Amino acid sequence: MNIRILLISFVFIFLGSCSVPPVKVIQTTETASPTVPTDTALPSLPKPELGLTENPLIMALAPGFNSQEQIEAANVLASQFTQRTGYTVVTVVPDSYTALVDALEKDNAHLVLLDPYSYELAYQKGLVNAAFAVVKDGKPAYGSQFIASRKGGFKSYFDAAARINTADAPEALAQFENKKPCWSDETSASGYVIPSGVLNTNQIVTKPAAFVQGQPTVVRSVYLGGICDFGATYVDARKFPSLEDQYPDLMEQVIVIWQVPEVIPYAVWAFSTNMPQGMQDLYTNIIPAIMQTDDGKAAFKTAYGIEELVPVNDAYYEDFRDYVINSRVDLATLVK
Repeated sequence: MNIRILLISFVFIFLGSCSVPPVKVIQTTETASPTVPTDTALPSLPKPELGLTENPLIMALAPGFNSQEQIEAANVLASQFTQRTGYTVVTVVPDSYTALVDALEKDNAHLVLLDPYSYELAYQKGLVNAAFAVVKDGKPAYGSQFIASRKGGFKSYFDAAARINTADAPEALAQFENKKPCWSDETSASGYVIPSGVLNTNQIVTKPAAFVQGQPTVVRSVYLGGICDFGATYVDARKFPSLEDQYPDLMEQVIVIWQVPEVIPYAVWAFSTNMPQGMQDLYTNIIPAIMQTDDGKAAFKTAYGIEELVPVNDAYYEDFRDYVINSRVDLATLVK
């Protein structure tokens, strides 16, 4: 046999006896996108310190206070705040209290004047600390009163001469059990929310209420009878001019059963909880000083309708808060 042929045969025999490992096939597509490592993302820059020009304190006017004169007065206050504290302050005009609470939530408002409901909503969200109460008629808050017709056989637990209640709420208001109330409207603090909260707090169950739209109408309904057994109003809606003219004996026939203590705020000046405590303390001291100057007092009056402020804290509104909660009204629906 030819030696060349023998060699070739040997090679084929040798190769046939060897095992060749399989080849792993990786399937790819032309549309596949490469994976970008997450560690290559650019880091976010820290927000400048609050009060610097790049991140100023924002002072909000009350919704509806938006005349040019009011805006200019607010700018005067912002300028005084800046000069006295060194922190830059700018002003904004929110469209509504709902928008103002939203701005607080987004850290777009820091110095604010809130109505009672928006304050309570912002407080429940942990957005504000109360600093000052707006004073009207010498008082930082007002009350409410339960009224009923003398003809209905109800007993008064209010001493009109001394202007004090003569019994606690559970005793005085128990006579309204299973009776029908007249409320003013669904948003009225003195004519619905707080009185209903007082009744619920004292576990007094009434019949479904009639909402008669207006506190003088509550008084008239109680006087005339046929709609409800009792009602609630501000103190003292019975003296509304047209009522006294129309019903000369109204003050005698419609009696005050019990007065709710003065727990309803007029308005609350508050600081955002995003402001450091030291900064809040600084402004708590600065605001009374500005109010003592002629320019500062005039600016507060023009910009916010504020003539007097008294220092308070959130604990001051605890009774108001409890009655609002116990009224079972959806607080968000009260903020406009």
